[in-house]
Amino acid sequence: MPLSTADRGVVEPVIRRLSALRPLSSEARASLEYALLEGLQRAGTGEDLITEGDPVDAVRVLLSGWLGRYKTLEDGRRQIVNFIFPGESCDAHAYLLSEMDHSIVALTPAVYAEIKRARFESLLANNSTLSEAFWCETLLNSAIQREWAINLGRRVALERVAHLFCEIFERLRPVGMVDGNSCLMPVTQMDLADATGLSVVHLNRTLQELRAAGLIVLRERTLTIPNLDALKNAALYSPSYLRLYRTTEAVR
Repeated sequence: MPLSTADRGVVEPVIRRLSALRPLSSEARASLEYALLEGLQRAGTGEDLITEGDPVDAVRVLLSGWLGRYKTLEDGRRQIVNFIFPGESCDAHAYLLSEMDHSIVALTPAVYAEIKRARFESLLANNSTLSEAFWCETLLNSAIQREWAINLGRRVALERVAHLFCEIFERLRPVGMVDGNSCLMPVTQMDLADATGLSVVHLNRTLQELRAAGLIVLRERTLTIPNLDALKNAALYSPSYLRLYRTTEAVR
């Protein structure tokens, strides 16, 4: 049965993001679309999709909203170790492990698909480019994680926050979630503080510095970057670690 326009709209971020990594055949797209639609789930803000220590028996792919990967210390302090944006999976190959080593929370209302392990493995076995695309995503996540480690370990607060904004902007671009020089910024200052390892007070002060320098406009849950090159310079930002997103030509 052909998919409706509404159905295609729901899964489009996933198709666009994976297609930016590897060209997908029409058969691969159709198989993935149906698997995504079969497993639709919803989560409210603050709801965990999966918690550290849980067994992993499925692949979760985000369709709309923002998620956060996080770890929590025994005293309750939280570190967000990465964001997950529409079209991205929550670790496509995590089911190969015995249990999750981190938790995933909905930072906004979210719609995601849950594909059981057997179904996902069948998809990859029957579509080599789809398999390659998901492996590319896994490798890309590793590259992003290394950049986040540098951000927390070596960049000062202004560089750290500016770098995060540059990355968010570049990661949202492949799925059409950038409008000119603006994109949605629906998360709280607490979420941004937990992602940059700053206190909320320090994060707020840093945002004010970026605003005063004319590098960002943050208003009504929207981030506007008047001059992306200037923000990149302030952040010491190089997009080379996201280069896999630019692979739009055929690889064979």
